[in-house]
Amino acid sequence: MTLRLGVVGYGTGGQHFHSPFVHAAEGVTLAGVVARAPATVAKVRADWPDVPVYASLTDLIAAGTCDAVTITTPPATRRALVLEAIAAGLHVVADKPFAPSAADARELVQAAEAKGVRLGVFQNRRWDADLRTLAAVIEAGRLGTLWRVHNRMDFDDPATLEHGPEGGLLRDLGSHLVDQMLWLLGPIAHVSAHLDHVDMPEGRTDAAFHITLKHQSGVFSVVSASKLNRMNTRELRAYGDKGAWLQHGTDVQAQSIFAGQRPWDDMAAWGHEPEHAWGTLHTEAGAERLPSEQGRYHDYYSAFAQGVATGGPLPVSAAEGAAVLDVLDAARLSHERATSVAL
Repeated sequence: MTLRLGVVGYGTGGQHFHSPFVHAAEGVTLAGVVARAPATVAKVRADWPDVPVYASLTDLIAAGTCDAVTITTPPATRRALVLEAIAAGLHVVADKPFAPSAADARELVQAAEAKGVRLGVFQNRRWDADLRTLAAVIEAGRLGTLWRVHNRMDFDDPATLEHGPEGGLLRDLGSHLVDQMLWLLGPIAHVSAHLDHVDMPEGRTDAAFHITLKHQSGVFSVVSASKLNRMNTRELRAYGDKGAWLQHGTDVQAQSIFAGQRPWDDMAAWGHEPEHAWGTLHTEAGAERLPSEQGRYHDYYSAFAQGVATGGPLPVSAAEGAAVLDVLDAARLSHERATSVAL
């Protein structure tokens, strides 16, 4: 059975990071889009002329044409819309940041469980080519005993910084980077963080961060990001007792989407990093460049549809989303107290 999924919100997320990958996924069909502003409605109709457009989630629910929805509206509106969709008996994919706090996230988890619907979090960057490549290098034992991983994502993109104390970069890019490290290295025991702030008309806003994470396995990871420092740098570094790994990724799927390409144009070629972005393995034998693994964001939606159909695991569960927020909450507390915070 095909999962009929509606996308609620058609900003950059809905237009570029959800609807194309819903359409490309197996077992899913794009069954509706919620958009209100006339210019946004016009974009939806130009991109998806055969897909119904609704003025609100309430209208989409009333139409009865969807089994599930993705909530990709601005973060301040997400919690209420997730609860509305759950109450209507729809399965839900919540964009990140999944909720204002870990406590709020667990409220949503409980609501979904009580209603008997599936609730997942959209963490597409688990399917980044560079992260998948590093995972393969670690799994193959090429680094030996792993010591630490550095995960850096700097964007020259001040226009997309979400302003005010309820926004900030920690909840934005921090959601991605922390989730990547949880997926790659497992649960986290201690968090030490420093946040850089700017004063905006909407309020004091964290605009960059540097966080050290001690995982329960004993491995350390360091995640950092900025949007105001006029750099575009995506870097993964890993160190073990047999060598090191270094890769400067290109965010190839986002680049392809913004260039007007779509996964179904060439599924086999989609999500492969160009050769200049391949990583290098440094060992006693010398430096060896390795081709990148393929990254496919639409695999998230294929796996979500399968999880709903079979009752099996979701690609990113709401409980995993809450675990990310535990770390982000601890990072903010660590900065405020200038100390390490135990989870």
